[in-house]
Amino acid sequence: MAEKTYPMTLAEKQQLEAELEDLKLVRRPEVVERIKIARSYGDLSENSEYEAAKDEQAFVEGQIQILETKIRYAEIVDSDSVAKDEVAIGKTVVVEEVGTSDKDTYHIVGAAGADIFSGKISNESPIAQALIGKKTGDIATIESPAGSYDVKIISVEKTA
Repeated sequence: MAEKTYPMTLAEKQQLEAELEDLKLVRRPEVVERIKIARSYGDLSENSEYEAAKDEQAFVEGQIQILETKIRYAEIVDSDSVAKDEVAIGKTVVVEEVGTSDKDTYHIVGAAGADIFSGKISNESPIAQALIGKKTGDIATIESPAGSYDVKIISVEKTA
C-alpha cells in the first residue's frame, strides 16, 4: 500500500524541518535531563516529576515521528505551475459570500501547515476543496455542517 503524501509548499516543508530540528536538538535533551533529575529523587512509584517527564518524552517522540513522516512523504507543490488566477496550494484567495458583502481571505496550504487562526486552511478542508481549481470570478459552493453556501472568488494571488 502506498503511503499518504503530504502536499505542501517548500516554505511549509522548511518550517516542518525547523520544528523537527528544535524537537530533536532542544526539547528532547531537555526532557532527558528532567528525567535524570527526577530519577535522582528516589522512589519512582510515587514520583510525579518522573511521570510528567516520561509523559512529555512520549509526546516529544510522537511529534518527532509525525514530523519525520510528513517530511519523508512531502509532495512539494509549485503554485507557479498553475494559472496566476487559479486557486491552488500556495495561493491566497479572497472570497465574498454571494448575496452579502462579507469577504474572507484564505491562504491555501497543505494539511501540515494549516492554522485557521492565521487564515491558513488545509487543502483537505471543505472550503479549500470547493475553491481549488476555480479562478477569479468563479462561484464555488461550499458544503458546511450548517448547510451549503455560495462564494464568489474576488482575487487569487501567490502567497508571499
